[in-house]
Amino acid sequence: MSSDLRPFISALVIGLTAALLCEWLKTPLPWMIGPLFATAAMRMAGMDLHAPVREAGQWAIGTALGLYFTPVVVKVLASYAGLILLGIGFALVLGVVCAWLLHKLSGIDRTTAFFAMAVGGASEMATQGERHGAAVDRVAAAHSLRIMMVVAIIPFGFEFWGVHGLDPYIPGASDVNYPGLAALIALTSLGALALKYLNLPNAWVIGPLAVAIGLTATGWNLSALPEWMVHLGQLFIGISLGTRFTPSFLHTAPRYLASVALCTLVALALAAGFGISLSAIGGMHVATAILATSPGGIAEMSLTAKNLELGVPIVTAFHVMRMAALVLTIGPIFRFARLAKHRRATRRPVPEKKE
Repeated sequence: MSSDLRPFISALVIGLTAALLCEWLKTPLPWMIGPLFATAAMRMAGMDLHAPVREAGQWAIGTALGLYFTPVVVKVLASYAGLILLGIGFALVLGVVCAWLLHKLSGIDRTTAFFAMAVGGASEMATQGERHGAAVDRVAAAHSLRIMMVVAIIPFGFEFWGVHGLDPYIPGASDVNYPGLAALIALTSLGALALKYLNLPNAWVIGPLAVAIGLTATGWNLSALPEWMVHLGQLFIGISLGTRFTPSFLHTAPRYLASVALCTLVALALAAGFGISLSAIGGMHVATAILATSPGGIAEMSLTAKNLELGVPIVTAFHVMRMAALVLTIGPIFRFARLAKHRRATRRPVPEKKE
């Protein structure tokens, strides 16, 4: 076996074994949680693992989610536009509050804290943070830990709560049609490549999602995705997240990581409270609202909604719109905050020197 392939094959074997074990144990999200934690543990123990398959996993999840957006569902979502805007505003405020808390708890500089706690994708926030002078390794570590905690806490919490199947939605295509599946794969892949060419974030989630939504919403139900393909997508995302963790991760500023963990718990609690309030205002199922406003990623939270049958299109719409708004506004918000701070500092009177 080629030495270049061995780390990838090892990650696949470990991830698949963990997924099957978790499925046997009947854990929530077995095909993502099992591979994530198993490969993360092996990586931190020093094992050489590599998983360049995140985009393939994102394609499968984006396509599967897009098939839920039937014409009826799209009409329902239109009535939630105001709530989605509230969710975006809350996510921006939550990031600022948690950044302030992280700065106070860990002593990390404000710029790094700001991008570490922004509720967005790890790669996008690390890129934006590097552009503005943040410590990229600390930003990436914070987002990796946040996603791992959210993926562990929310699915198990919901399973314990017993909300499985309380807000189900049915995909437009229910049967696998192989000629239609081939066309669906080709069209959604073209959507991903187009967004990738435009250098847009999460291209392999948003591109296939947008194409699948366009087809499903207009009544073009080409094919359902085979269950094995969805499982493989979850496996790929799980091992891709798990292999981000390095042997030095646990030794990187223990106080900082502990502070990030505490801030993540605070974010989860605040988001749950906001979700409960949103469900009371908008009439959403409370579990769907909590999942829609949680500080997780698009793929991870939408997958949780799919597996637990909790308002898949609502959760997906909330997270996609939040991600898009965050990527577009996080840089200007940071620059505005820094400018405002500079102006306040220059307006302070300089104390006169005593003779």
